Amino acid sequence: MTRMNIAILGAGGVGGYFGGILARAGHRVALLARGAHLEALRERGLEVRTPEGTFTVAVEAVGDADELRGIELAVIAVKSYSLAEIAPAARRLAERGAVVLPLLNGVEAADRLVESGVPGEQLLGGLAEISAVRLGPGIVERRSSFYRMVAGERAGGVSERAERIAAAFREAGAEARASADITADLWRKLAFIATMSAACGLARTSIGPIRRAPLGDLLIERALREVTAVARARGVALPEDVEEKILGFVNGLPDAMKPSFLLDLESGGPTELDDLCGAVSRLGRQAGVETPVHDVATAALSVRS
Repeated sequence: MTRMNIAILGAGGVGGYFGGILARAGHRVALLARGAHLEALRERGLEVRTPEGTFTVAVEAVGDADELRGIELAVIAVKSYSLAEIAPAARRLAERGAVVLPLLNGVEAADRLVESGVPGEQLLGGLAEISAVRLGPGIVERRSSFYRMVAGERAGGVSERAERIAAAFREAGAEARASADITADLWRKLAFIATMSAACGLARTSIGPIRRAPLGDLLIERALREVTAVARARGVALPEDVEEKILGFVNGLPDAMKPSFLLDLESGGPTELDDLCGAVSRLGRQAGVETPVHDVATAALSVRS
């Protein structure tokens, strides 16, 4: 294993979990944090709880990206509504030679980072599939049985640097791969998470009651096919069986499963609506594809009492 110097920009559930397993595997990992979380990381290290057990690992914790030196990989693991806040730190690290890997929901994070000044040649596309939360200062928990990461060149094709990053995650215990078409992978994830967000958000419930409701399966299927229709209209090479596989996965989820969007909605805080259903609706209009389910979800869920 080649040891890497890695910065995690966004030390919440996802960033904290991946940072924790990478540090445990022997990489130098620095977490960008603030407040009580920063102090706890410095004093006690990072506690990582999983369905298989708990471990604590020492990490470097900083409150400002300017404190970081020699970073080879900067992983962005914030919610999409916090991307603008973290983008300057990513830009500074990229200008010093770091490869930037965003692991955000949606399909537009990399484009927004370029617009924020991150050098395009230092930027990969990426995604994470995991359910993880920050429980408190210095403590994160993985709740899903799966924890996957995909990285790839935005122009397509498998590169040595994407392979090296995927190998580091695999050696740390994650399911990880370098993608030959990260755009298709990002849209595949959006098809799942935007569908779940629309259905569960509109119903304000977990997936189980929706599957049992009259026309619930039709709602899920229509929401899904709207996303894949927009993707294909934009030239994205989704597999022919992508809808069948996603519907099969949704049908196999536990009844109590809630997407992170619904959890954010229930908490009363900001949500990723603009990058999920809102993006499907907006990009659909640009492509001339009708998206009535996501249009309704975007309108209804943007109204907060």
